Amino acid sequence: MVSAWATDLGVSIGQLATEEKSNEITAVPRLLEMLAIEGAVVTLDAMHCQKETARAIRNRDADYVLQVKANQPTVHDELQELFIKYGDADYRGVRRHATVEKNHGREERREYYVAPAPESLSRNWRDVRSVGMVYRCREVKGEESREVSFFVSSLPPKVRALAKHVRGHWGVENALHWSLDVTFSEDQSRIRKGHGQEICSGLRRLALSILKQDTTLRESLRGKRLRAGWNNATLQRILSGNAA
Repeated sequence: MVSAWATDLGVSIGQLATEEKSNEITAVPRLLEMLAIEGAVVTLDAMHCQKETARAIRNRDADYVLQVKANQPTVHDELQELFIKYGDADYRGVRRHATVEKNHGREERREYYVAPAPESLSRNWRDVRSVGMVYRCREVKGEESREVSFFVSSLPPKVRALAKHVRGHWGVENALHWSLDVTFSEDQSRIRKGHGQEICSGLRRLALSILKQDTTLRESLRGKRLRAGWNNATLQRILSGNAA
């Protein structure tokens, strides 16, 4: 199941089941055709870092920020060599931005590096205007882990704006997938018959969107769901958005 999540709104705006003997890569362009994305910024993980997907997004007058990993070895190696050269030159000509987050015993530092896209990429990637590198250093309970990732984008090389989009995409894991698994036990669902899996998946995302938009209760998502199941008046308040 491929989902489209509006990060700023906290709302699921679409989903599409992958066809039998197919995969998510072919499903994404079809899902994009179903959505009104003009003027939006579409962020996708490395699996969907495909020239055809970038072209489909630009054809809909939207922009893209695509993560680059080893599944695109030519682009990945080119970006890696490019930022090594920038590093050797003390990152002259590169825009930089750093953030630090601390919560629940975890500290995470992110350093963003953004530069104009090299001419070699523009020949194959539709309207690519910027490339970036993200260095992440995370410390949890005294244990440190480090990660470097890259991305390409049709947006101009403005580091703070691109950092916001990259960070927002990582947040989807917690805002959508983690919530569906923990609050709705989606990964444990045994529904397989007919279109039941796709229908129930849509209903879970609809319920998740409603719960995230609710301001009538100061509860966790799980707490809101439990209270709505116990009390019809609470359910009505959440659905209508009216506080008691």
